[in-house]
Amino acid sequence: MEQFINYIKSLYDQASLPVVVSKIHKEEIMLPCADGVRLRTQYFLPERICPAPTVVIRSCYPHQEPMLLIQAEAYAKRGFGFVLQWCRGTGGSEGEWEPNVHDRADGLCLMHALQQDDRIGPIGYLGDSYLAFTGWVMADAVPEKVKTMILGVYGCDRHTSAYKDGLFRQDILTAWAMGNAGRKVDADYMESAAYRPQVEVDEALWGGKLSWYRDWITNTDLDSAYWSSGFWKELRDIPGKIRIPLFIKEGWYDHHLGSALNTYYHLLSKESRAHTTVQIGPWNHGYRPAITHQDLSHLTDDSVDTPMLWFDRILRKGEVPEAAVRQYVIGADCWREYKVEDAPATETVRFWLDDKTLCDAPSPESGSVSYVYDPADPVLSYGAESLFSTMQKVGSLEQPEPDWRPDVKSFLSAPLTQSLEIHGSINVKLFVQTDAEDTSFTAKLMEVFPDGTAVNIRGSITTLAYRNGRTKRGMYTPGEIVEINIDMWDIAWKTQPGSRLRLDVSSSDFPQYAVHPNLPGVWSMIKETRPAEETVWFGASYPSCIELPVIKE
Repeated sequence: MEQFINYIKSLYDQASLPVVVSKIHKEEIMLPCADGVRLRTQYFLPERICPAPTVVIRSCYPHQEPMLLIQAEAYAKRGFGFVLQWCRGTGGSEGEWEPNVHDRADGLCLMHALQQDDRIGPIGYLGDSYLAFTGWVMADAVPEKVKTMILGVYGCDRHTSAYKDGLFRQDILTAWAMGNAGRKVDADYMESAAYRPQVEVDEALWGGKLSWYRDWITNTDLDSAYWSSGFWKELRDIPGKIRIPLFIKEGWYDHHLGSALNTYYHLLSKESRAHTTVQIGPWNHGYRPAITHQDLSHLTDDSVDTPMLWFDRILRKGEVPEAAVRQYVIGADCWREYKVEDAPATETVRFWLDDKTLCDAPSPESGSVSYVYDPADPVLSYGAESLFSTMQKVGSLEQPEPDWRPDVKSFLSAPLTQSLEIHGSINVKLFVQTDAEDTSFTAKLMEVFPDGTAVNIRGSITTLAYRNGRTKRGMYTPGEIVEINIDMWDIAWKTQPGSRLRLDVSSSDFPQYAVHPNLPGVWSMIKETRPAEETVWFGASYPSCIELPVIKE
C-alpha cells in the first residue's frame, strides 16, 4: 500500500501545471443533509485565491482516503479548491450505507452549499466508477457554479452494466454485492457465484438477505418495471437533461464500457454532447493497460494531466470545449481523434464459418459441428472485457490452443494479406440448434500472430430466450435451427499482416457471465441444471459468419 501511495504521489509531483501556492487551508465539517444526517466533508483551499476554482469528489470507499488526500493537496497547490465528501454511512459520515439510494439528494445538498460559499468559484466534479455515479446521478440538476464533470468507467444504462441477453455479469455485481453488503462476508466468491438457486445465496452464504441484490438478479427483462420505472429509469433519463460539458473516460476492457457508450451515443443530450470529449484507452477498470503481446510505446499515463488541464481550461480560463472522440487503436499503438460527425467510415468485412475454418465466402455445402455443454463444468473466463473481481483475467490475454476443450469449437482463417483496422461493434451471426428449451452460446474473436500466439480481441454471449435484441424473455422449440447474433462491445484494433483470425464458439464464460442452466426461466431462480447438445450450422443454407466493421482505406 505504501509503495502504491508513493507512486500516486510521484505522478502528481510530475504534473505539468505549476505549483502556485505553498500553503493550504484545511477544514473538516459535518455537513447536514435535508433529512438531518451529517456527512463528513473535507475542504482544501489554496491561500490567497478566493474564490478558487474547485474540484469536488464524493466517495464511498474509505480505503481510498490516503490517495484522495494526495490528490486534494496536489490540486490545492496548483490553485484549485478541493472538496471531498464521504457518502452516508461511509468514511466517518452519519447514516446507513445503502448503495445508490441517497446519492442524488446528498450530492445536490453539497453542491447547493458550495454554490452559497463565497470561497468557492467555478466547480468541476471528478470521479471514477461509483464516484462517477455520484456525479452522473445529480448532473442534470446541479447549480450554476458547476461548469463540467469528468466521469470515468461508469454509465447510466444500468441494465447493460448488469446483463447480456438475460445472463448476469456476476464478476462485477455479485462480487460487488459481497464487498458492499454492509457487513463482512467471508464466503468464497466462486462458490457464491456458482450457488443455486442464486436468489438464496445471500441467506445461505452471506449472513442475511440483501433485497437489492435479489432485485438485480431476478429482473432480467429490460422492459420490466424494475428497469423501466423507478430509480434506474431516472438514472437512465438523467443524461438527456444534462447541459454542461463532460469528459467521459473509458477503457476497452472496462466492465462499464457498454453502458458508458450507450450513455454517450444514445442518452446524452445534444447540448451536452456538442461539448463533451470521450476518451477510450486500452485499460481495465483501474486504468491499467489490459493488453499483452502489443507495442505500447505511445501509451502515456494521462491520469493526472488530462483532468487537471481540462479543469484548467474550463474552470480557470472559461473555455467551452468542442466535442471530440479519442480512441487508442490496439495493434497500431496510436491514438485516433476525430469529431463525432467526422467518424471514420467503415465497411463490413465478413468471414464465413466452415469446417474448422473461416473463409472469404460461404461454402456451397452445408455442415455442422456439435458439442455437449454441461453447466456443471463451465468454461472459465480468461481474456475478457466484463470482469472486475478476477481483474487478473480481464483484457487481451494469450489464449489456449484451438479446440482446447471438447465444448470449445475453433474456426481459423488463412493468413491475412493486409492489415484490418476494426473500428466499432463486431457481430457474430450463427445458425444454431439445441435439445434444450433454452441455452446460451458464446463467441470469442482472436488475432493469431504469425508466431502462433493467439490473443482475444472481443467476446460476448447470448441466449436463445433473449436472442437478437429481445428485451423480454421468449420461447424456443428444442431441435429448431434459429439465427442468433452475438454482438460485441466496440473496439479499435488493427491486425498485423500475416496474422490469422480465430473464432471460438462455446456456451459458457464463467464468472464473467452466470452459467446458463439449460432450462427456461430466470437464471437466478433455477436450482437444477442439465447438459445440452449444441449444434452450430454453416455453409450456403446456414451462412454463419463474423461481421467486422473495418475502416476503409
